[in-house]
Amino acid sequence: MKPEKVRTSLTTFPSLAEIVPEPLSVVLVISAWNYLFLLSLDPVIGAIAAGNAVVLKPSEIAPATSSVMAKLLGEYMDATAIRVVEGTVPETTALLEQKWDKIFHTGNGKVGWIVMGAAAKHLPPVVFELGGKSPVVVTSISRLQ
Repeated sequence: MKPEKVRTSLTTFPSLAEIVPEPLSVVLVISAWNYLFLLSLDPVIGAIAAGNAVVLKPSEIAPATSSVMAKLLGEYMDATAIRVVEGTVPETTALLEQKWDKIFHTGNGKVGWIVMGAAAKHLPPVVFELGGKSPVVVTSISRLQ
């Protein structure tokens, strides 16, 4: 992404300013078991497109799908851009002990608290998606039977 020139305030005349997008560096993505490909790859694509490297930790609840994802990403993606860490709680705990430039977690609130507690040691930006409840709108014309 190229720098974008922006206007400056009259109080700083004759200055020039520009916005220069810079990648954060390394992003940890911890994904949920449901919709594993979508919920894993959506933040991965965004992070890589922004110039970051990614470590992806798919859910241990879907080990076969995680294994396929690790195989395909390892085969078709640059290993300097993405790594997949498979495993259970000990592997996730070990990942959370590392210093990350950003953490993206999709899952439940209980694990969200654990992720936030671990992130508090280094204060990276953290993004949570903590389980939607599939809301719907029910009106007087809705057929509930």
